[in-house]
Amino acid sequence: MAKIPKKPEEIFEEITGEYQKIFGAHLISIILFGSGAGEDYIPGKSDINFLITLTDQGIDRLDRALETVARWRKRNVAIPLFMTRTYLEGAQDAYPIELLNMKRHYVVVSGKDILAGLAFDRCHIRLQVERELRGKLLHLRRGYLATGGNARKIRALITLSLTAFVSLFSALLYLKDIEIPHGKGEIITAAGNAVGIDAAVFLKCEEIRKKTDRFSKNEVTAVFQAYMKEVGSLCDQIDRMEV
Repeated sequence: MAKIPKKPEEIFEEITGEYQKIFGAHLISIILFGSGAGEDYIPGKSDINFLITLTDQGIDRLDRALETVARWRKRNVAIPLFMTRTYLEGAQDAYPIELLNMKRHYVVVSGKDILAGLAFDRCHIRLQVERELRGKLLHLRRGYLATGGNARKIRALITLSLTAFVSLFSALLYLKDIEIPHGKGEIITAAGNAVGIDAAVFLKCEEIRKKTDRFSKNEVTAVFQAYMKEVGSLCDQIDRMEV
């Protein structure tokens, strides 16, 4: 049975050696990001996420990594994000939120720190926040109708959707020049204070996501309806926000 690491750093040397063997001089860097680079890593539950930067020639040789990627997945290592430096730098205006969140928690495992020099245009962040919020609001409405009012399915919809909102809240705090806290609950609370949304609604959703709540079926439905209302209100605020 594949051994799942208690800490991501336990596999740094081994995984670096394997990718160096595969790509050689075409490997620019390996960077750990996400929960594994912060305080939220839970062995056996959390995926270990790597950003692997390659040269243009290296990115054309991904087939050489198929077996290695498959083997590491058995040890809770997610399929790495393989990029070239040109792609990464060009994505700053298209995916600023993802890169902003990646830059918040990362560890350089090998090679160059290709995230350090990334900078983000606030207008691009605001636009992506609005686009993501509007899309997710439509998803919540459609998802709610698809549940048929079943509380168990509503719980699942909350669980699947909430993490994305935490990332958007982090971006909102960045736009407001407010330091982004580490924990999900702290981020939700800070965002509520910053933009005037009812953070309590999202904190109840976080309880549902973590399975620590004791809400009745009717209460779960009420929480979800309030959840949709707050997201709609947030869409209106972002539309009017000046950066």
